[in-house]
Amino acid sequence: MSAPAVILTRCDLVSLMARADYLAAVEEAFRADKEGRAGAPLPMHVDGEGGIFHAKGAFLKADRAFVAVKLNGNFPGNPARHDLPTIQGAVLLCDASNGALLAIMDSIEITLRRTAAASALAARHLAKKDAATLLVCGCGEQARVQVEALSDMRALRQAFAYDIDPARAKSFAREMQAALEVRVDAVEKITDVAPACDVIVTCTTASAPILHREDIRPGAFIAAVGADSPYKNEIAPDLMAASKVVVDVRAQCAEMGDLRVALAAGVLTMDDVHADLGEIVTGAAPGRCAPDDIIVFDSTGTALQDVASAVVAYDRACETGAGVRVDLGSARH
Repeated sequence: MSAPAVILTRCDLVSLMARADYLAAVEEAFRADKEGRAGAPLPMHVDGEGGIFHAKGAFLKADRAFVAVKLNGNFPGNPARHDLPTIQGAVLLCDASNGALLAIMDSIEITLRRTAAASALAARHLAKKDAATLLVCGCGEQARVQVEALSDMRALRQAFAYDIDPARAKSFAREMQAALEVRVDAVEKITDVAPACDVIVTCTTASAPILHREDIRPGAFIAAVGADSPYKNEIAPDLMAASKVVVDVRAQCAEMGDLRVALAAGVLTMDDVHADLGEIVTGAAPGRCAPDDIIVFDSTGTALQDVASAVVAYDRACETGAGVRVDLGSARH
């Protein structure tokens, strides 16, 4: 008879995992991939009505072998129309040696935190050491965790917040200023402040570019997070062409990231990609080479991050007794 699976809610995950845990898990995921201990096929996309579903899976060999599969619904109109989160779903964690289901956990917290951890990991290697000004484009839930994670990497003195809804940007600025004790100002136009910013994170639902080459100062680091499906685009081809491009997963970014748009425009080839994040983490490729380099991290989100984060959460739940145990395979016929 199989052992009970652990069910972890979002509240459980909040109590079990800190920002540093996600950062360590994501770093381990990219390192394991380069060491041949992990792997992930390209995600599957299924159209819904007013949104899209992403299905992602990955294998990770740590002290034992695991597989995680995540199904997320991404419905940008949910907050306004249904009072529901834009992204929601579940992660299933399994024992890769026998197929046993180990855990079912909320995907909202994992998706938000592991995405922000990847940006922070990239910033550690790619942002200028003295970076002090931040612009966040898009002021939803992802923006909050992005700003928190990036503030762990650099001593920020000033942040700016932009959203297509100015009221949301103002509310976000007030909230983050109180949380981080850093001055945060809402802005109505990206172009008003982008040229003065050392770090920019884009986490919008845009389907057309919101950042162009003329908007960016020499030496800026950009974490482009929003283009997580083939229908999205935040970074203009001219900016991609002028930047050192680092990706999370080459093949995935070529199909669904801002890299896809640059390739289609003919301004970049796959050979122009500087590195993937795993190569940067393991030292197989250099990070920032010159102070004036503009660096774009094309972050499409990989299931490698999900499985590594889920393993840590599962181990913590086993240690602490958190969550609910359910034997889904107990009935025999």
